[in-house]
Amino acid sequence: MKNLFKAAVVAIAIIFSGATQAQTTVTKLENSLLWEVSGNGLSKPSYLYGTIHMICGGDYFLTEKTKKAFEASNKLVLEINFADPKEMTEMQKLAMGKEPLSKKLSPEQLSKLDEILKKTTGMTVQQVDAFSLMTVMSLISMKSFGCTDIKLYEMEFIDQAKKRNIEIGGLETVKSQFAILENAYSNNEMIAMLSESTPEETSKLVTAYKMENIDELHEFSTDERFASEKTRKTILDDRNSNWINQMPILMKKESVFFAFGAAHLGGEFGVINLLRKAGYSVKPVMN
Repeated sequence: MKNLFKAAVVAIAIIFSGATQAQTTVTKLENSLLWEVSGNGLSKPSYLYGTIHMICGGDYFLTEKTKKAFEASNKLVLEINFADPKEMTEMQKLAMGKEPLSKKLSPEQLSKLDEILKKTTGMTVQQVDAFSLMTVMSLISMKSFGCTDIKLYEMEFIDQAKKRNIEIGGLETVKSQFAILENAYSNNEMIAMLSESTPEETSKLVTAYKMENIDELHEFSTDERFASEKTRKTILDDRNSNWINQMPILMKKESVFFAFGAAHLGGEFGVINLLRKAGYSVKPVMN
């Protein structure tokens, strides 16, 4: 339980960052998790890489094209800089709820959550009473993968960046992301998401990810079972817009390897389309 919670703490923000998206795809995107950004005054290209929040060790992969792009970059930028000890300390604090779930939720919600937990993790609602709903979500999501050798792409990239001794940055802080996530979901929406975190859904997601199928991943992300239009706008659109304000400044200085949830790539207000609208050439790296 202790090790599971520790890994869950790291995974919380990653899970929710790729949970939902509102728009329909503007144009069909090529099957590639890796995209090159050039033009518009850049002296060197930068790269976008779409991650999945977590994956079993047996399904984990990193293509040669991605390794080359990473080696050619001078800086790694994630949604949150998990290499910063302060951010990790903040994450651990926020993983615990502001108040016990038994006070936060109605009896009906607690009963539903207890049912989901018993079915997916073998735990009871009493065992997670001190955690935030987001932490519970991450625990259930991890269990839905059906393996113990979970890998997190962001942590793998951090390890490689440290070996190369390149700078690591973040587009957001843990505190700001948690504030967004807490305001984005109602308790009922959160519990609805928990009930849909099944091995079957996870298997479909992993298959689409391994095929690097951005459009299919986008379709998974637009599922109305998980959130309202307001929630989807808060979780992705607004954050993408904030990132687009920061990315040009970073890319002008040096070649940056951006790694964030794959759901942020597609759609009318996805990072690819927003960068193209800003005058950049954004092309898939196929080999």
